[in-house]
Amino acid sequence: MYRLLFDLVFRRMDPERAHEVAFRLIRGVGRTPVLRDVVAGVLTPPRSGAVQVFGRTFPSRFGLAAGFDKDARGVEGLTMLGFGFVEVGTVTAHPQPGNEKPRLWRVLDQRALRNRMGFNNGGSQEVAERLAALRATRRGRGLVVGVNIGKTKVTPADEAPADYAISAARLAPLADYLVVNVSSPNTPGLRDLQAVEQLRPILEATRVAADEATARVGRPTVPLLVKIAPDLSDDDVDAVALLAAELGLDGVVAVNTTIAHDLGPGGLSGPPVLDRGLDVVARLRRALGPDAVVIGVGGISTAADALEYLAVGATLVQGYTGFIYRGPFWASRIGRSLARDLGGRS
Repeated sequence: MYRLLFDLVFRRMDPERAHEVAFRLIRGVGRTPVLRDVVAGVLTPPRSGAVQVFGRTFPSRFGLAAGFDKDARGVEGLTMLGFGFVEVGTVTAHPQPGNEKPRLWRVLDQRALRNRMGFNNGGSQEVAERLAALRATRRGRGLVVGVNIGKTKVTPADEAPADYAISAARLAPLADYLVVNVSSPNTPGLRDLQAVEQLRPILEATRVAADEATARVGRPTVPLLVKIAPDLSDDDVDAVALLAAELGLDGVVAVNTTIAHDLGPGGLSGPPVLDRGLDVVARLRRALGPDAVVIGVGGISTAADALEYLAVGATLVQGYTGFIYRGPFWASRIGRSLARDLGGRS
């Protein structure tokens, strides 16, 4: 049914417009208590698929990657569809419109997406207020929400640590984990910050700001991770892993979109990223050892893809592009498959 809807309606629409229409519907259902509960009752993964990570119960190992819900507008609706956790963002310290349109394209023959969105979002203060309202409800406190933070486009590279720290201070008390995104190809110079000499002060400043913010409100320290690109060399992946271990980070998210394509500007997501994503996750697991959290993301279309990430060392897995092509039951199908095949094993 969804495939027919996609072919007849969504693929005929501008991709960003189609996203807005679908997301508005998800948010609307998620805000309608009786309807939301009925849908969630059908799509929520079974309890046998829950897993303990960061001292928190994740209802499923499968979550929604950053980029879909940039401003934390639809966490309830997205969780309703069966995602075990939702990573919102990327959020920047200050509001920004992102790059000019068009900035999102479907690559139908590969069931992929190409985007050059440019971190369009309402800024960390707006997102913090929205998350605070969510956390003020009993239901909202029970949802697992990660927050992905990035550099404001107009902030010079040498001021990046302070820029990330602003977002961390506002958002850490409201997040189940924070992700420092230095790997999007759509903010000029951002990927240069993956070099360890530039990454170190960003991670240190973010850690200090997050810890001070959570201490002020009497909350435990928020887990901190860094998200890296698939286009890093193996040596650079190892260098980031060593830095993460040295600084006591809680984990790494791998991978972001790739620029290894000839389709035009922007990063490519979906199946073309799968093989490299698996390689990077396996390499990170070897470098970081058994205790660090590695979130595998990139090219997951089926439960088999998710299981492959878990088999090479991922603790949790995320998807996004598959959601666009496979529809609203996609997360539930994967979550149920993982619960059946893995149960609650850590």
